[in-house]
Amino acid sequence: MSIKELQKKYNTPQNFINRELSWIEFNRRVLEEALNPDLPLLEKVKFVSIFSSNLDEFYMIRVAGLKELITAGFSEPSIDGLTPIQQLAQIEQKLLPMLEECIDLWKNHIVPELATNNVYICQYPDLSPEEQESLNQYFKKEIFPVLTPLAFDPGRPFPYISNLSLSLAIQIRSPKGEDHFARVKVPTSLPRLLRFDTIIADGSEKSANRPIKYIWLGDLIIANLHLLFPRMEIKEAHRFRITRDTDIEIQEDEADDLLTVIEENIRQRKFGNVVRLEVEKSMPEFMINTLIENLEITREDVHIIDGPLGLSNVISIYSLPLHQLKEKPFIPIIPKIFDNADDLFSLIRERDVLLHHPYDSFSPVIDFIKQAAQDPDVLAIKQTLYRVGPNSPVVKYLIEAAERGKQVAVLVELKARFDEENNIFWARELEKVGAHVVYGLVGLKTHCKMTLVVRRELDGLRRYVHLSTGNYNATTAKIYTDMGLFTSNDEICEDVSNIFNFLTGYSKQTDFNKLFVAPINLREQICELIHREIRNVNEGKPGKIFMKLNALIDPMIISLLYEASSVGVQIDLLIRGICSLVAGKEGLSENIRVTSIVGRYLEHSRILYFYNNGAEDVFLSSADMMQRNLDRRVEVAFPVLEADFKQQIINKVIKIFLADNEKARSLNTDFTYTIKHPDEGNKQVNSQEWFMSHCHKVFKKLKLK
Repeated sequence: MSIKELQKKYNTPQNFINRELSWIEFNRRVLEEALNPDLPLLEKVKFVSIFSSNLDEFYMIRVAGLKELITAGFSEPSIDGLTPIQQLAQIEQKLLPMLEECIDLWKNHIVPELATNNVYICQYPDLSPEEQESLNQYFKKEIFPVLTPLAFDPGRPFPYISNLSLSLAIQIRSPKGEDHFARVKVPTSLPRLLRFDTIIADGSEKSANRPIKYIWLGDLIIANLHLLFPRMEIKEAHRFRITRDTDIEIQEDEADDLLTVIEENIRQRKFGNVVRLEVEKSMPEFMINTLIENLEITREDVHIIDGPLGLSNVISIYSLPLHQLKEKPFIPIIPKIFDNADDLFSLIRERDVLLHHPYDSFSPVIDFIKQAAQDPDVLAIKQTLYRVGPNSPVVKYLIEAAERGKQVAVLVELKARFDEENNIFWARELEKVGAHVVYGLVGLKTHCKMTLVVRRELDGLRRYVHLSTGNYNATTAKIYTDMGLFTSNDEICEDVSNIFNFLTGYSKQTDFNKLFVAPINLREQICELIHREIRNVNEGKPGKIFMKLNALIDPMIISLLYEASSVGVQIDLLIRGICSLVAGKEGLSENIRVTSIVGRYLEHSRILYFYNNGAEDVFLSSADMMQRNLDRRVEVAFPVLEADFKQQIINKVIKIFLADNEKARSLNTDFTYTIKHPDEGNKQVNSQEWFMSHCHKVFKKLKLK
């Protein structure tokens, strides 16, 4: 059956879950982690912060996009049958109870539980007179000079309010009895939660049992507003917070200099339309209406919050050195294969090396680039950088390599959302030392993760490659699960060379030896592998597919999976985030099981498995099954060729994921998720905990050939 016939057969609204509503279910799973009574207290705080931060980004990008469609008069339904207006209505309907649940968790469970552990989130009126006086003195010295009160009247326009900043809306009465409206921004340069037990000079000695005390910065500012508005009566003050549209529209084909255009777009991002206004419950209607009118929004854009605004900031509490309130610390292990490997190139020349982060340390990846930078026989290093983070050791060694006279070519993806400024900085630092820096292809984000090293050896030039499902970011490598491969396989190295030529030059390469490359042939190859399982089942052979992804929303891939299910292919999908496929529906997908794992680490690796009548194939990839990944990004899927590594991924990675009955949740036919529980007689399995305790055994030391 052709792709067009498949889409005609399956592309009906009841066969697809709306991507925005599926994302909400993902964030619900994040909130459920915070609600888990067995989770250590500061881990609950972390998940509350993640839930809130996720929600901010959802409004900045996805809700903003829907509102743009509505403003433009676009009313066509998406593939799931919902128009933009219907999607917005359902989003609000589902999100508001979750927000209330999160606030209730914070106020009535986490804050009291923190107090039982000698950590207090204090209210200003509840402080002792001595504490209030000390904080007031601190306010005068450290906070007051930073604040800027902004009046709103006929001579002074409504002030600009930045994205995600917390503000105070203040009603002031003059000595003549005139009421005025003013706004004070809570500075983002200061911590939202101010720890004050360390700044109050009460003469007491520090001790391990001394209470840890915080106060919301907004509370302290409100208590001292009389200093900002002398001889005025402070009638009332209430917090509010706005979210702006931050999705950057880049006309790449009209840009003379992409770096300059993106810098300008970053500046414009600050002035995007307001898409959400959060106000505290005590704010009176006249203030809400003033904000609605001047922010040019509607009442439907307002969230009334019965608690603190912007709970993403509570992540600061997580940094407290209270290890008894956190998960048991885990230190990544350097696999034994590196024990005596002073020369990484000799090791990789002998055999492939596979790493599973964060269980395996990221340091061999850094060491690989460091050795390449310092080895006099290395002639060239080529690398793609998507999200490298600040203080990047990877970029440090690329700069060193360029300074040593090596050819360094780096694709820095400037369009990596919310990392644009960081990537611009690194691009300029690399250019300063003479590295060849390119910013990507017009119309395509470069999302693949590749490093190519060219080295002069006795028998001629040899290439070495590192491929990964995740970014070259030493920080996130400790909290994201990813897999990476070192190889000197000639065919893979040739493919990587050709991809770099495609990225930096004008190559029209369409044929590759081992790699699948988007947007060239990745979609086609994935479809063919699914078709192969369908053909095998039609010939009476078994068919099995496993996919581990961050997201599955591509209609073509989903339709093909439905067809595979209909003929009897057994399909297991492990989708961390958005899944638009309807699982377990009779007559459609009864052979498809979808689970999601949200746990201590962010599941980020992409693994593709096809049974192939016993000649099993395993691929690792940077790509999710989304239109943007398959059609509008440069992505790579690479095979695991070593038989022993392949079997260990199948038997000690995939099987453990599928056995998870503690953090895994199953997608139901009503689009909700249910936590999996051990069947009677079965052991409880937490896949991430299992990998931490068995990581030194999963990819064991292997004899060199």
